[in-house]
Amino acid sequence: MKETTTVAVEAMLKGSGTVHLIDVRETDEVKEGKIPGAMHIPLGLLEFRMHELDKEMEYTMVCRSGGRSGKATQLLASHGFKVVNMAGGMLAWQGPIE
Repeated sequence: MKETTTVAVEAMLKGSGTVHLIDVRETDEVKEGKIPGAMHIPLGLLEFRMHELDKEMEYTMVCRSGGRSGKATQLLASHGFKVVNMAGGMLAWQGPIE
């Protein structure tokens, strides 16, 4: 499974790189704050909402600590998506939240 760090994601967001983030936490967790611009799809709904995603894009998966996003990364990769897990999740995130 391909992984990235929170520092690398924040640097790409600040730079000119495009990052497509998917936050797979539950709704009540996301209410506490998410990375600006991240799409929210709870892990339990991801399989049913895959049709909303583009296989030509690379997605970075985010959760609280990196476990659920790891499962999401494996699920999407098994369906042919380009995905990266953000290790450490929101617990390690030092950047802005909305």
